[in-house]
Amino acid sequence: MTSSQTLQRSGFDINLAAVGLITLLGALWALFAAAFAPDAAMKGQSWLILAGFLTGLLLVVGAIARGGVIVDQSEYNEDLIKAGVIASLFWGAAGLLVGVLIAFQLAFPVLNLDAFGFTSFGRLRPLHTSAVIFAFGGNVLLATSFYVVQRTSRTRIAGGVWPWFVFWGYQFFIVIAASGYLIGITQSQEYAEPEWYADLWLTIVWVAYLLIFLGTLWKRKEPHIYVANWFYLAFIITIAVLHVVNNLAVPVDFFGSRSYPVMAGVQNALTQWWYGHNAVGFFLTAGFLGIMYYFIPKRVHRPVYSYRLSIIHFWSLIFIYIWAGPHHLHYTALPEWAQTLGMTFSIMLWMPSWGGMINGLMTLSGAWDKLRTDPVVRMLVLSVAFYGMSTFEGPVMSVRAVNSLSHYTDWTVGHVHSGALGWVGFVSFGALYCLVPWLWKKKGMFSKALVDWHFWIATFGILLYITSMWVAGIMQGLMWRAYNELGFLEYSFVETVEAMHISYIIRAVGGVLYLAGALIMIYNVYRTIKGDVTETDEAVVPQPALAE
Repeated sequence: MTSSQTLQRSGFDINLAAVGLITLLGALWALFAAAFAPDAAMKGQSWLILAGFLTGLLLVVGAIARGGVIVDQSEYNEDLIKAGVIASLFWGAAGLLVGVLIAFQLAFPVLNLDAFGFTSFGRLRPLHTSAVIFAFGGNVLLATSFYVVQRTSRTRIAGGVWPWFVFWGYQFFIVIAASGYLIGITQSQEYAEPEWYADLWLTIVWVAYLLIFLGTLWKRKEPHIYVANWFYLAFIITIAVLHVVNNLAVPVDFFGSRSYPVMAGVQNALTQWWYGHNAVGFFLTAGFLGIMYYFIPKRVHRPVYSYRLSIIHFWSLIFIYIWAGPHHLHYTALPEWAQTLGMTFSIMLWMPSWGGMINGLMTLSGAWDKLRTDPVVRMLVLSVAFYGMSTFEGPVMSVRAVNSLSHYTDWTVGHVHSGALGWVGFVSFGALYCLVPWLWKKKGMFSKALVDWHFWIATFGILLYITSMWVAGIMQGLMWRAYNELGFLEYSFVETVEAMHISYIIRAVGGVLYLAGALIMIYNVYRTIKGDVTETDEAVVPQPALAE
């Protein structure tokens, strides 16, 4: 089939019209918010929201005027994946930079410039967590899931213009949420800080994402659904449910920024940590396990070690994980039976998690030499090792006796970052290193040596980070529970902060090293896309034709 036969404009497209209607309604709401918002913060942000919706509306009108969007059913939609790769790198660098800044603010409080408001730790901390989790991690998941589902289904992504709506709509959500944090708009719930209007927009985008993924699987040419797609699908569906239930709220004003959660008190706390822990379990675990199950076998040219184990891993993980959230609420007003339930299921999680780790590592059977010759494989394998370590440490910390020492301390911070930097970060970097040559049709990355530098610098940064936080957290917990012979507290809170000062400095240095590795990667990717490839890592992945 010739390109002239497969390249065609869609003409009048009901999907394009629907996207246009959504952007028009959003623009009208933002315009009224700019005029009638009861709070100054919303009045300011509504102009940014209006600009975003108007830009989207103009793009839709332009596409309709040109006769619709160009569709080529004989090719995969790779431009969408390319955009996702670039967005991932941008948001990753931004999120890590903010993380380094707030780490130095904790080590040196003079840097906490609260006179400016938006430069204070309280505003920047949710900006950092949202940027690295939802902006960087979310874009990696969007890009890899759209890439994997097309190739394992042997069909072009479904939905016409909707995948682009999901991509740009998600970027728009990130901008709305981030700008809101900086001007003080937040509902003050961990991993769920955006206010009601941002949550509503994300719901629309996420439902479209789910329907696109399901539609692609529906029209697949490959009869079997590859296991990575099961993990992606579980991540998409569960995050949708978590997001909707946890963010049920009543706006104070339809054009204002404030809202009240439907649930309050201990019910709100339980719902929040049902959401919070499963955001880790499905956004930061299940989604990235989809990456592991596709990119490690693809990179080492080996099948998954045990497909049967991968199915057991999937079903046991998604059944057990959803019950583990109450372990965040030990020694609170939550009934003890609920705390024990969360602790029990957290301990049970160790088995399926390590089953998945073993499956990922054993996929290298017969290809262990690639650990010596390919730094991308080294990065992917180390990410799986960090996954195993984090999923062992987490259940241990959920035990009530251990939690009495670790909770509210920097041990938890170290645990979270061993998973975030080691597991999520490295498996993301590894996938992006695979995607860039494949998408831009290069023989390899610009410099394998720079990939090596990235690996070692970032690894050293992670080790500095987590070891300093382990020391700081355990010391912190022990100092808080120390009593003198009269029964009074041995140390004041300020003394515990002073004792952790050196650990905070080491943590900040570790963050600088991790950021430096990411910047090296961005430079390497830029030179690769530019075409300055001087080394051959592997052959370009062949692109099978889709046209019958």
